[in-house]
Amino acid sequence: MSRHFLSRREFLRTTAAGCAAGGMIPYVFSARAEEAAAPTSRNDRLRFGAIGMRYQGTVIAKLALPYGDVVAIADVDRAIGEKAKADLGGKADLYEDYRKILDRKDVDAVTIGTPDHWHAKMVIDACRAGKDVYCEKPLSLTIDEGKAMCRVVRETGRVVQVGSWQRSDHRYRLACELVRQGRIGKLRKVTVVLGKNVTGGPFAVEKPPAELNWDLWQGQTPDVPYIKERSHYTFRWWYEYSGGQMTDWGAHHMDIAQWGMGTDRTGPVEIDGKAALPNVPNGYNVAVDFGAVLRYADGLELEVLDNGRNGVMFEGEAGRIFVNRGTVEGKPVEDLTQSPLERESFKLYAHDNLARPPRFGKLDAILNHMGNFVDCIKTRNAPVSDVVSQHRSVSVCHLANISMRLGRKLAWDPEKELFVGDDEANTWLRRPQRKPFEIEA
Repeated sequence: MSRHFLSRREFLRTTAAGCAAGGMIPYVFSARAEEAAAPTSRNDRLRFGAIGMRYQGTVIAKLALPYGDVVAIADVDRAIGEKAKADLGGKADLYEDYRKILDRKDVDAVTIGTPDHWHAKMVIDACRAGKDVYCEKPLSLTIDEGKAMCRVVRETGRVVQVGSWQRSDHRYRLACELVRQGRIGKLRKVTVVLGKNVTGGPFAVEKPPAELNWDLWQGQTPDVPYIKERSHYTFRWWYEYSGGQMTDWGAHHMDIAQWGMGTDRTGPVEIDGKAALPNVPNGYNVAVDFGAVLRYADGLELEVLDNGRNGVMFEGEAGRIFVNRGTVEGKPVEDLTQSPLERESFKLYAHDNLARPPRFGKLDAILNHMGNFVDCIKTRNAPVSDVVSQHRSVSVCHLANISMRLGRKLAWDPEKELFVGDDEANTWLRRPQRKPFEIEA
């Protein structure tokens, strides 16, 4: 992967070609340097620990390599850990318990690619151990976990980048900039389509594989017999460990919705969720069919659906913009050919590295995101997907899930982060945590 960048002319020419092929209109970008900001001296290289190595955990660890060395790996599945170690060059020390990494004085930062139910405890423990953190989305399993992480990050001063990398993808950034700068007029409604949840079960109870520490994998969640469909990628279809598409795709798309709406430091005041919930013993238990409408104090409405074209639609008085991982489209985007939005005028994030032109594929966008994390480790600025914005964005997902599971409309106070006049709903802001895996915050 080259660390040399195109000249401004070459960049604009190749960007225009790529955008034309994808049905997109390019925007103007001013590249101010020819070299990447990644460290050039071995002494400047960061030392990373990587926690949770199945698929995305290894992806983000590999994308940290241009900026540093992965010196330690932790995974509760030894087979996965050993494969990741080989994929990363074979030199990293391998552990089962992530706390062994946090104990090391030679580790500057950690990447976390575990299932959702481990994110909060690992982020909090890492911050208290003096490490900066890149944690996969969704940030939390519950709203109270998010509150605790925000408090600990503030107290420790650590840099925490959440892997909601769509903020580092040029399509989503452009869509949100156009909305926030009034290119569609007054925003009226936002619609998010996430896709259907997976159904299945009942599944067979089995003996855990010899290489897997099933007790440690479960962490804070209830101790149950091993079912292979509970672990690995399919953990997201169990409410004990995740929240289905609402927190999986939702942590991406609801975040973009909130960013474009200008509500990523607050939340809705009313949530009306509807869903059909399966009742299959030893089977997936997230909603079969779902949808929710969230209303904000200014009357703005955010609707989330499980059926339709995956992506985010912003509708305003003067036009609309649709964006997903393949396109950003709408008349305001087409109008950029006559009225470009200068890259230097982008306002949604104050710490852009204009020496690093944006890249355009999914893995490239994650590399942009990792680069932003490294920049912020050096400058101590807030990253583009900071802990507060990502707590607020995944809170919207949790609120919708809670309303769907309770089967009724809920009122929410975004300042106090509590349901209004509803003691039962407030019990859903947290979950019982199994000893000795409780979050100490």
